[in-house]
Amino acid sequence: MLRHAEPVMGTVFSIVVRDPGPDTPEVLRRIARRLHRIDAVFSTYRPQSDISRLGRGELALDDCDPEVRPVLAACREVAAQTDGYFTERPGGRLDPSGWVKGWAVEEAAALLRTSGARQYCVSGGGDVQTSGGPWRIGVADPRQPGRLAAVLSGSDLAVATSGTAERGAHILDPHTGRPADGLASLTLIGAPGTGIARTDAWATAAFAMGPERALVWAARRPGVEALAVLPDGTKRWTPGLPGHLPPSGPADWQLAAR
Repeated sequence: MLRHAEPVMGTVFSIVVRDPGPDTPEVLRRIARRLHRIDAVFSTYRPQSDISRLGRGELALDDCDPEVRPVLAACREVAAQTDGYFTERPGGRLDPSGWVKGWAVEEAAALLRTSGARQYCVSGGGDVQTSGGPWRIGVADPRQPGRLAAVLSGSDLAVATSGTAERGAHILDPHTGRPADGLASLTLIGAPGTGIARTDAWATAAFAMGPERALVWAARRPGVEALAVLPDGTKRWTPGLPGHLPPSGPADWQLAAR
């Protein structure tokens, strides 16, 4: 087993490879370079990133890095899928981070797969994508630091959590412009083949929806399961979620309630 941690994008991307090969160390270095490149283009904290300059009107879309246009297109697609509860302009400011972080996890996972790895877990800022398995993913309790709200299990998982534990009420309801406050955390398990980028963006949107609308919306999407933790600690979930709850035991990976 090989492990790697890469500080980037204001968080730490962590990688576990259960079946490393002789080329895996070099692949991990390529992944690190790729993650830092994505950060350089899309970081809203870097004044000279393409996305910051585009947001300020200093750079035209045609003059941006070629990956900016498809990322913004993906954000608009998710907005349509979620009745406008996802936006690349939260609070009116250009910020596609709700897509980019999950996409960066996907990019790392894709590089591992093309190298021949089949048993791996990539985690970044509350998003987890696994290959092979089974894997056990611990979901942090947003009300009790250091404790778990649940442990999820399965193979080829895409799991994303949005919440208030680490960053407070930072997710806005695009329809009102106010912080979403009906949930403490919302965890989504993506449908097979969905990928963590879309699962993460959906989790952000579902959190903004609030518990009633979020669970109904998730239950209508084939293969998607949701776990909601309310501010009082009450847990609610979609009908298929219990299929991902294994017998009690330690998690391979802990997923933070962001």
